[in-house]
Amino acid sequence: MTDSGETVIDLRSDTVTTPSERMREAARDAPVGDDVYGEDPTVNELEQRAADELGMEAALYVPSGTMGNQIAVRVHTDRGEELLCDRESHVYRWELGGVAQHAQVQTRTFDAGPRCVPTPEQVADEVVSRDLHRPGTGLLALENTHNYRGGVAVPKAHIDAASDAAHDRDVPVHLDGARLFNAAVSLSTPAPKLTASVDSVMTCLSKGLGAPVGSVLAGDESFIEDARRIRKLFGGGMRQAGLIAAPGLAALDTVDRLVTDHANARRLADGIDDIDGLSAPQPDTNIVVVDSGPAAVPSEALVDRLAGRGVRVGEFDEFTTRLCTHRDVDRDEIATAIDHIADAVRSVTT
Repeated sequence: MTDSGETVIDLRSDTVTTPSERMREAARDAPVGDDVYGEDPTVNELEQRAADELGMEAALYVPSGTMGNQIAVRVHTDRGEELLCDRESHVYRWELGGVAQHAQVQTRTFDAGPRCVPTPEQVADEVVSRDLHRPGTGLLALENTHNYRGGVAVPKAHIDAASDAAHDRDVPVHLDGARLFNAAVSLSTPAPKLTASVDSVMTCLSKGLGAPVGSVLAGDESFIEDARRIRKLFGGGMRQAGLIAAPGLAALDTVDRLVTDHANARRLADGIDDIDGLSAPQPDTNIVVVDSGPAAVPSEALVDRLAGRGVRVGEFDEFTTRLCTHRDVDRDEIATAIDHIADAVRSVTT
């Protein structure tokens, strides 16, 4: 609630969702054990189900998507090797330089552009062979959906082409699939088909699926065995974690409702695009990126004015603002948010 008692419409991220009543009941009733010993039945069930949902042999429950990505880089690479990734990728842009600290690898970026993943030609050009002078490329990291580039759902063919080019050069591929199920729904492509050509994948349960905590990292059994040790090293070993894993299981039953978030995102983008001075391209999934440059309204000012009206959005760049639809924002609130955005722009420009 705002100071005036109005409901806050929080569009900063789909991480702000609150657990459903079913999730709360699942947490209350979950059978638990010590997960470090492998004795928590609910965590074990979640890991097996997640592996099946992602088309992998095994999976590991981790507290966050960032930890999942960082573990993957550590397992796949040797110290000093290069991580190859898009310059706007989450693992490079938003994870505090963790790959340099945790895996001790150096990062080399490419510009994936609107495609969001490299072409096979880019992979061929960027992969470095190990020799007396160069450390070699240890891992290619891809992202689907691509967060910073607007929640783009990357087609299977593009993922496969980049992965095949990397594998031809003996480079493994990790997929940051924090919102992979959004991509699967948008593309009408089952998640296992989107992961068929990669060596590991991380996906979040605490974004669009609405669980309060946690992500899963998946790969073959040998990879997950190594990942479990690194999770412990990173401080991610959990005890009676079934209490938070149980809502994750419930979250996996809600994938189909992501269609609603995508529809609301399109409504939001259409409404914003109709506001003079704002541009909002049609989104693939649940992320709407707004360009306020034509109105000469800095994102910081737009964020501030909207906060005073009970609408929370996120600043990305000087004139770029991100809005993210999710389960806790309904169609009527989308319409209200559009009205407030129009008012906020007028208040800055007049």
